[in-house]
Amino acid sequence: GESERLTKATTRLAELEKEFNELQQSYAVAGKVAEAVSGKNPLGLTLQRFVLTAFLDDTLVAASARLVKMSRGRYRLERRLERMDQRRASGLDLDVMDEYTGQSRSVNTLSGGESFLASLALALGLADVVQSYSGGLRMDALFIDEGFGTLDPEALDEALKVLMDLRERGRLV
Repeated sequence: GESERLTKATTRLAELEKEFNELQQSYAVAGKVAEAVSGKNPLGLTLQRFVLTAFLDDTLVAASARLVKMSRGRYRLERRLERMDQRRASGLDLDVMDEYTGQSRSVNTLSGGESFLASLALALGLADVVQSYSGGLRMDALFIDEGFGTLDPEALDEALKVLMDLRERGRLV
């Protein structure tokens, strides 16, 4: 009677406790993974932002190759690695390495003409990366609306050389 019912209840309670512990272990791992991919990590970097930073790094390599030419060897674009503000997510802020000073600084400190060259280099780098990731898609035309008026004659000449090189490789600019 009562003793038998108590024994069954105790056995069932032990089974439930075992199931609970197994589930708790499984969910603890899933919880840690969920926290890490949602940005609860030392860099404050979500999985989505991590993927974007990998894409951005490829874009910056292509963009910097062009910016070095257009700036006569002065500037190269970089992704800022440290967090400037702990309240904001990290990973997508840009700096420019200034070879004249040997220092990296925010792209926001570039002059109007320098900003235009950096933007142009980023657009060209992005087009290269999108084309390389797309498995054969060709981007044959590039439209540039404005910004050339902010360049001094030497910078304009360097920017036009890069654009003429694109035309020679079959792109319409």
